[in-house]
Amino acid sequence: MKPWIRLSVTACALALAGMASAQQGISKDEIRIGTIQDLSGPLAAFGKQSRNGMQMRVDEINKQGGVHGRKFKLFVEDSGYDPKKAVLAAQKLVNQDKVFTVAGQIGTATNMAAMPIQFSKNVINWFPITAAREMYEPFHRLKYSFAATYYDQIRLGLPTLMDKTSAKKVCAIYQDDEFGLEVLRGAEAALKTRNQALVEKTSFKRGATDFSSQVAKMKAASCDFVVLGTLIRETVGTIGEARKTGFSPVFFGSSGAYTDLIHKLGGKPMDGLYAAMTTQFPYADEAEPKVREWATQYKAQFGEDGTVFSAYGYMLVDTLAQAMQKTGANLSTDSFIKTMDSMTFPRDFFGNPEMSFTATKRLGNEHSRMSQLIDGRWKVVSDYTK
Repeated sequence: MKPWIRLSVTACALALAGMASAQQGISKDEIRIGTIQDLSGPLAAFGKQSRNGMQMRVDEINKQGGVHGRKFKLFVEDSGYDPKKAVLAAQKLVNQDKVFTVAGQIGTATNMAAMPIQFSKNVINWFPITAAREMYEPFHRLKYSFAATYYDQIRLGLPTLMDKTSAKKVCAIYQDDEFGLEVLRGAEAALKTRNQALVEKTSFKRGATDFSSQVAKMKAASCDFVVLGTLIRETVGTIGEARKTGFSPVFFGSSGAYTDLIHKLGGKPMDGLYAAMTTQFPYADEAEPKVREWATQYKAQFGEDGTVFSAYGYMLVDTLAQAMQKTGANLSTDSFIKTMDSMTFPRDFFGNPEMSFTATKRLGNEHSRMSQLIDGRWKVVSDYTK
């Protein structure tokens, strides 16, 4: 072989090796994971809990030697639940921190704003903590979502709960953004199958604190069932105002209202609230031994009780590690996606149902169930529906 040919072959080999090692977020001994949480805005409690859950599982995996010898490094950015800040956070994570994936980002609007930034750098959006349909529709190879949608939670749960409570006149109050609109659309779709329509619907802007006018409208319409497109403060504010005025319909919220903060902030008046859910609330005295063990370890590490959002964070890192383990040592975006094209995750100890993905299916789970606040504690009151 002529010297110049040998040099060319060597140059090509070096170039290919450089390409192989240039996979963003992956090195010989490290996998970089980014997350965008609300640590300073209206969902700060959720954001801190999910961040802690993620960190807990990251620490466990690293203590066990990582995945194929690579340890996780978690990069956390704060969006303040503001889409504009989410864009800046995504830019830092993908351009400066050079993460392999953005995992568990909280909020519908924030994910919608950040995903184009991520996708421009071939960075996967892994298991966002929102149940909006946009997390997997329209199809994109870099989208992976785990939660039955807000739309389906309400669409499937509303008729069952109406029959259970003998409700006839349904109203809806919703946050005037994509999250709230998904809840509203689910309610309208459910009622359409029964040849009914909402008796009244009323909205509020994100960050609102006064719900007296909205509650007055629903009370005037004599509603006996209210669908809540609300999160923490809005749920507490709406139900609290209703109780004060003697308005006592059945209240039904999405998984966005399934949190311990509802009864911690609202107290006894919150009892009776129904919420769609998948992940079982991890009470420290839960009958399931693995849940009790997890809750004890979480409190020892963070000095506070774990919550359902803590469990979300833990679960989404655990499933990410499972998929990476199955992918093998030659981890890249393409090899990871190839693994996910036939990946199934079994039901976990939090009660999350089995999840499966294909080359054309980016939503792992279509099932949800219901819990109710009884004496300040969430109790599972239904099995999964599809």
